[in-house]
Amino acid sequence: MKKRTASSIMENEFLVDLTLHNVPASLFTEFTERIVKPYFKGNMNSAIQDLIHKALAEQEFVHSHITHLRNCVDT
Repeated sequence: MKKRTASSIMENEFLVDLTLHNVPASLFTEFTERIVKPYFKGNMNSAIQDLIHKALAEQEFVHSHITHLRNCVDT
């Protein structure tokens, strides 16, 4: 069986329906008013996708920074 990598999975991307549970209405409303309406023309789907992309990019930045610092200490 061939091991699938993240890039091979993304080439054959499929869509996932997402359901949120136990999110406070006030948090959802504030996110809608402050982020979704002004920056995404009310498109919640686009706003959440952008949030996910930004979280992944931030995590990659932090991971590469930590790796860089470790390499500096080791040398």
